[in-house]
This record gives sequence, C-alpha cells and structure tokens, in this order.
Amino acid sequence: MNNITMYLINSALILMVLRQVREHPLDLRSMAGPVIAVGVAAVMFLHTIPTGGNDLLLEVAGVLAGAAFGACGGLATRLRIGRDGRAYGRAGWLAAGLWVGGVGGRLAFAVAASNGAGPAIARFSTAHHITSASAWVAALIMMALADVLTRLVVIYARGRRLTATAAPAAAAAAAGA
Repeated sequence: MNNITMYLINSALILMVLRQVREHPLDLRSMAGPVIAVGVAAVMFLHTIPTGGNDLLLEVAGVLAGAAFGACGGLATRLRIGRDGRAYGRAGWLAAGLWVGGVGGRLAFAVAASNGAGPAIARFSTAHHITSASAWVAALIMMALADVLTRLVVIYARGRRLTATAAPAAAAAAAGA
C-alpha cells in the first residue's frame, strides 16, 4: 500500500463527515456509506489478526477505544423527526470532531511510523510484547470498524426510539383534532 493510496482513503473518510454535518434522513443509504468505506479500508489493510504476545490486548484496546469514540459520536449527533415522520440526523461539532480526530489520529500514527517514529514504536512493542507491525495495523483498523459500527448502532437506536415515541403522539394529536 503506497502513501498516496493511504492518504486518499483517509481523506475520503474525513470528507464523509461533511455528509454527516448536513441533515440527512436516517435510512439505509446514509448508514451504508460509512460501513462500506471502512469495510474497503479493512479489506485493503487488514490481512491478519495476530494473537501472539500482547497483540490481542492491543487489538481489544483499539476496539474499545473505537467503540467509545463511536458511542460518544452517536450520542452527540442531533436527531429530530421530520414532517414525513422519519428520523433525521446531523452531526454537531463534537460528533464531527470525534470522527475527524479518530481518522486523523490513526493517519498520524501511520505517517509517524513510516517517517521516523518506527524505531520508537518497535522499542515500545518489544517492551510490551507486541509481536509485529501487523498487530498495530489490526488494532487501528478494528478501532475504525468499532467506531463506525458503534456510532451507527447508537444513532439507529436513538432514531428508532425517537420515531416510536413520535408515532403515538402524532396519532393522539390526530385523534384529538
């Protein structure tokens, strides 16, 4: 994987936040885009999930960090019911910042690892029984997957709850009119 491809993929992931900042219906199309993008990145970068030494611990930490970012981003997304009864969402500054920060942080780590920080990462890995660079790749990719999937699950659940509570209120209002 060359640097240009890595920059293009990460730029596309960061630009996806622009779509999330604009209000959009919570439908399959709006939910599928981020999953497909991270899925493509996973196919391109994630070739193995090392389990030796403390690799699994590193990968679990990545998943937990991604899930935490995703949950916070999902909770920070503004939702409302449209006139059509559907849920609409819009990422605020916090949700957008968490997304850009997560993607940017992973990109910064990859760039640093390739441009001088490699020996320091290798020393850290040796000291903490992380067996290979593949463990770092797996942890970062799984972090991104956990971020996206958790964010979408939280937003979808909140949207479903919002439409479920709005439907009886709308029916009661119509019956009273």
